[in-house]
Amino acid sequence: MTLIVNGEKIEDSTIQREFERLRPHYEQAFKDQDPRQQKAQLLDWSRENVIEMVLIKQDAKKYGDPILEAEVESALAGIKKQYDDPKQFYKDFDAEDDEKIKEAIEMQMRVERRLEDVYKDIPEPSQEAISQYYDQNKEQFKSPEQIRVGHIVKHISWQADEAAAQNVIRKAQDELKNGAVFETLAEKYSDCPENGGDLGYITGGQMVEEFDDVVFNLDVGRTSDIFRTRFGFHIAKVYDRKPPVLPDLKEVKDQIINALKEQAKSKAIDDFIDKLKSKAKIEEI
Repeated sequence: MTLIVNGEKIEDSTIQREFERLRPHYEQAFKDQDPRQQKAQLLDWSRENVIEMVLIKQDAKKYGDPILEAEVESALAGIKKQYDDPKQFYKDFDAEDDEKIKEAIEMQMRVERRLEDVYKDIPEPSQEAISQYYDQNKEQFKSPEQIRVGHIVKHISWQADEAAAQNVIRKAQDELKNGAVFETLAEKYSDCPENGGDLGYITGGQMVEEFDDVVFNLDVGRTSDIFRTRFGFHIAKVYDRKPPVLPDLKEVKDQIINALKEQAKSKAIDDFIDKLKSKAKIEEI
């Protein structure tokens, strides 16, 4: 079956390339979906993406003044600078010489210029819209909880015997139970003795999961039992906690304005593409 958009034939290979481009992201997001349904859905989306891009390019070809040769040459030179190997440059662009690449650059410039014109008259977000966005997305703006934590660690590797590391960490634990100072023991026994084992303030996800599971469930001033992560054996101590903080609207206003502008741009482009589709002749023969 051949796809024809406003008289322009679309090769199956074009849709297949889009399929391959989308597949890694799609398979990860929909990994629980039946493989046959997954492939059918992805092929349909690839087809729609190709149709939309063809329509935009067809419109952009007819829009505005020609792109200056000097602009294209400058863009080409900038891309070439990113490559140490000229052969790799032409391989990546599937071209034998500069002419094909210059055509692609010119078309990309035309498309960008056309889309910029589509959303150029978007008004600034109103104060009401900004306030509403802030109220609806407060969790997004909160800074995460932070804890200040220290640890005594004995690493395990091909150079460090597991039993020996465990013996040392148990010795440190015994001395802690007998009243020794945590920071002194960190300097004495830890493989990371700097600052008495103090790691400073951390947020969830900054350390490995096994570490987070222990330290974020410790009260301030408490010391953990011995626990293991992929790096070795640890004893941890929590010094302080900073709860999540919601910044004032004025502190995130610029961020909200940018988000609302991007939403408006996306809607303007979607409406533009829908208009192109409504006028297009799309055939499958």
